[in-house]
Amino acid sequence: MHVLTRAAVLLGAVFLTSPTLARDDGRYANSPLKPWFESLHSGYGQCCSDADGYVVADPDWESDHGHYRVLIDSEWVVVPNEAVITEPNKIGRTMVWKHYIDGHPR
Repeated sequence: MHVLTRAAVLLGAVFLTSPTLARDDGRYANSPLKPWFESLHSGYGQCCSDADGYVVADPDWESDHGHYRVLIDSEWVVVPNEAVITEPNKIGRTMVWKHYIDGHPR
C-alpha cells in the first residue's frame, strides 16, 4: 500500500491505551468526512474522530521498511504496526491522534 496512504491515518489506536480529553467543540458536526473518520479502526479497535486528530507535516514522519515513526512535541514516537490504519486516506494528509503517558507522547 502507498506509504502516504498508510501513514495518513496511522496513529489512531496507539493513543487508545489510556483516556484522553477530546476537543470536539461542535465545529466538525457537519463535516462530510465525519462518518468516514468515525468508521476508522486499526488493530486496536475503533478510533480517530476528526476533531481529535492533528495534521503531521511531511518532515515530521518517517517510514523505514514499512514501520513508522512520527515527531510529536519534539519527540520521535515509534508507531506499533497494529496502530496503523490501512484504509484509503480520504483527506490526503498524514494525521495522528496524540496520546501522552507521564507527560510524553506515546
